[in-house]
Amino acid sequence: MSDSPTIALIGPGAIGTTIAALLHEVGRKPLLCGRTAHPKLVLRFDEGEITVPGPVLSNAAEITQPCDLVFIAVKATQTASSAGWLDKLCDENTVVCALQNGVEQKSQLVPYVNGATVVPSVVWFPAQREPDASVWLRAKPRLTLPDTPQAKRIADALIDTRCAVELSEDFTSIAWRKLLQNAVAGLMVLANRRAGMFSREDVTELALAYLRECLSVARAQMATLNDDVAREIVDGFRRAPADLGTSILADRQSNRPMEWEVRNAVIQRLGKSHGIPTPISDVLVPLLAAGSEGPG
Repeated sequence: MSDSPTIALIGPGAIGTTIAALLHEVGRKPLLCGRTAHPKLVLRFDEGEITVPGPVLSNAAEITQPCDLVFIAVKATQTASSAGWLDKLCDENTVVCALQNGVEQKSQLVPYVNGATVVPSVVWFPAQREPDASVWLRAKPRLTLPDTPQAKRIADALIDTRCAVELSEDFTSIAWRKLLQNAVAGLMVLANRRAGMFSREDVTELALAYLRECLSVARAQMATLNDDVAREIVDGFRRAPADLGTSILADRQSNRPMEWEVRNAVIQRLGKSHGIPTPISDVLVPLLAAGSEGPG
């Protein structure tokens, strides 16, 4: 990759806007691609705001050549519909950074990227879309990537930005820990409540039981996670602002398709493949799937 790589971003939602704004702030504005044309993107945080001038392209036919680096920040439910963008933006020399949930990012994206190298990531910051279409960044942004040469190219592109990047030799364990955090957030969908619900002791006990189930599957998938992880994740929700939501809850409240497959069903599916009982998943997953189908 050159010293000044060409960069594109697909999906200027909450996470995508954050990355685009942080790159723009240091003079590395990416090509912006999304379902809807916007004249600008706005990221707000405690110290102020960053405005990224548009346009946000909405037609993949406008792309004339591949880019060196592509950040894809669409939800897993929108990956297939992003195929047109990936086809135009990627070739065998492209590195694709998956800013998506789950532990199967590579296998989900490889069919669409024209031989590009897919690098999974773990996103460690809450960002949420506001009613005025701006994005509110509620914590310092941080990414974890596997320790590979291609991931180093992503880290170089983000150097000197507000986003910290960590390269991990045990990316599998870190990715599974984040998946467990996302999985237990599925309980918020069923309760139609934000993080404040975890102040209830009965919800805490349910969450701990579910996380122990998830831990068994994670370990079968070669993740190194100790028993304390379950309590640490629940305590994190209990310490969070009571109004802190999650993207899967926002999708449910807006009657949009939810990422129940990559956040919850994956645990049930992999548990079955390893012969591990998943009784809580067996209740949770069908309810999330039904909720994802919308009203009616």
